[in-house]
Amino acid sequence: MSKKSESRNIYKKNSDVAVIVPVYNEGSIIKTTILELEQCFNYIICVNDGSKDNTLSELRKTNCIIVNHRLNLGQGASIQSGIEYALLNSNKKYFITFDGDGQHVVDEAVSMLKHLQNNRLDIVLGSRFLHKKTNVPFYKTIILKIALLLSNKVIGLKLSDTHNGLRVFNRHVAETINLEVSGMAHATEIIYKIRDNVYNYSEFPTTINYTDYSVKKGQPIMNSINIVFDILMNRFSRKK
Repeated sequence: MSKKSESRNIYKKNSDVAVIVPVYNEGSIIKTTILELEQCFNYIICVNDGSKDNTLSELRKTNCIIVNHRLNLGQGASIQSGIEYALLNSNKKYFITFDGDGQHVVDEAVSMLKHLQNNRLDIVLGSRFLHKKTNVPFYKTIILKIALLLSNKVIGLKLSDTHNGLRVFNRHVAETINLEVSGMAHATEIIYKIRDNVYNYSEFPTTINYTDYSVKKGQPIMNSINIVFDILMNRFSRKK
């Protein structure tokens, strides 16, 4: 048996991990994504966020737990729903957020989990910019870097990537993070929560698989800027 297979078998038996996958209209890829996750983890919660395609029927072909939103509420709301389900229905110690569009690498999620456990961290954030070489399209890198500078400047944390959907965190974070932003701006809200709740955090180098499907399905590039300003406006409005 290969080392890779041994690692996957060990984590498949690990009952301490809840994987949360927000899903919206991913019918063509979601079954493949979940089957890949099932090689490593046995407690996977898929939050079907009001999908209008065949996502639900494809999810039923896997062993995942399905949480349904009747309406499309957004990725932030989906992640929060997944966290709440796991907290209410299990005693999981560790949580992983994993996008449903096939962009993330399962073995990197396993490595991030080990990193969190070995270093007694609260949360580990995936970063596509910690590699010496990155496969991020040049135009997307520029926009993401601008959004990153704004986010780091205002929030005060020095991160290399603020909009990566692959994250690992412990139960303390799951019980206290309480995401309030329903849409894509939840990624910046999480950074605020790390600062405000003084979580012990780290970044970890990850790969993003930019396929034709994921690029077409992914959030519009200018949303990286819009997200930051949405969060800033929301933040300032709370102070008034």
